[in-house]
Amino acid sequence: MTQERQIEAIISPPPYHWVGNGFKVNNFMPRGIQSNSRMSPFFLLDYNAKMYYPPSSEKRGVGVHPHRGLETVTIAYKGKVAHHDSEGNGGIISEGDVQWMTAGRAILHKEYHEESYVKEGGDFQMVQLWVNLPAKDKMTAPKYQEIPAETMGKYMLDGGKGEVNIIAGTYENAKGPASTFTPINLFDVRLSKNASLSFNFDETHNTAFLIIEGHALINNKEKAPQDHLVLFENKGKNIVLEALEDATILVMSGAPINEAVYPYGPFLMNNEEEIQQAFEDFHNGEFGELED
Repeated sequence: MTQERQIEAIISPPPYHWVGNGFKVNNFMPRGIQSNSRMSPFFLLDYNAKMYYPPSSEKRGVGVHPHRGLETVTIAYKGKVAHHDSEGNGGIISEGDVQWMTAGRAILHKEYHEESYVKEGGDFQMVQLWVNLPAKDKMTAPKYQEIPAETMGKYMLDGGKGEVNIIAGTYENAKGPASTFTPINLFDVRLSKNASLSFNFDETHNTAFLIIEGHALINNKEKAPQDHLVLFENKGKNIVLEALEDATILVMSGAPINEAVYPYGPFLMNNEEEIQQAFEDFHNGEFGELED
């Protein structure tokens, strides 16, 4: 019989802060978990809980900034976000879509609320993850993966009771389109009230659920409220998820990168010398050009 994976902690939203003037976020990782490696390969999780923006003509977002040594993954639940980077990539994501940017050796990018959404106003709800890269891949060439909702792997529950949208990895033989440098499962799960699913992840993989909407019951015994992060122990494999009301859950699980982590600002490297080199390269213009 497969051993049940227990909950290590249910983490309340840390106090919010603003990223630029367009993202009001709760930093669950590393602030909420208070470790740079506990959820490796995921390093950062910023969650913009659902909020309403009135119509405006103001530009809202984050201006041009550099990255090295990591990937940024932006998941849209409400609203629209536009992305542009120094490699010439750009795109707009709306509800259910994902942008997966590999910074690698050097990239500049900016992220803004999409122009028509700003003019119309409406609900806004987003997640951004930073995914660490192994030392051997930190200086890889930058790339950009645009992942519309319709291109994701799909697992449908019987009777229309829900679905698993597979961004990366595999669930029940349905495979996600994202290419990753290390083994990652990243799922956008939508469940109707009383619907349930089970997951079976390698017990060495760090695993957490972010409750985006609704309330959930874990392993038939522990309630997980909306806007909370459920962190699982690294023991046992099987997790049962039940929606106590219509619910949306972000499921994250991945093989840890067992290397030193040295973060500083927008860079995620393995030691201080590499951070210093990143700043030097940035100031010398080696990250390319991008207008704000």
